[in-house]
Amino acid sequence: MTDTLNQTPLFHAHDHGHDHCIETGLAEAERRAKETGQRMTDNRRQVLEILLADHRPMGAYDILEKMTDDDGNQPGPPIAYRALDFLTQLGVVHRIDRLNAFIACSLGLKGDHCIGGDAFLICEKCRRVAELSADMLGKALQTAADSAGFAITGATVELVGLCPDCRTAGRAA
Repeated sequence: MTDTLNQTPLFHAHDHGHDHCIETGLAEAERRAKETGQRMTDNRRQVLEILLADHRPMGAYDILEKMTDDDGNQPGPPIAYRALDFLTQLGVVHRIDRLNAFIACSLGLKGDHCIGGDAFLICEKCRRVAELSADMLGKALQTAADSAGFAITGATVELVGLCPDCRTAGRAA
């Protein structure tokens, strides 16, 4: 959770309380859906809540394992994929290609849309992900694209390394 590239991105602690994140994230998704004339169905809400409750990237089948329908049964894969597609288009969930997983947006849940594309720091050891504001990076990429006559329609930057906790644990070993 950060506003500019100059601020430190947040790797949520493993024991981080999620109630505020869930409440804020669901409210923002509801607002965006309403703003675009769409609605948050129970399935969409459940998928987003699952992602907000963990702050870690999850594959569609991991999400599906935590889902239940009105009768307490697990819905089929198309339900999860349709919800993830909707939430991604709404801008409240991001796909992390390197991990073949999805994560709730931590920047846009404050009401701002991510500008300049998506940028993520991915810990190769614990798989936690921090989202960067791509404002400055986006401007640099836009300038380069403009000089090439290229129109950017989307961008995702995934940086792989070690989070602060894993770096510290590595030094202590």
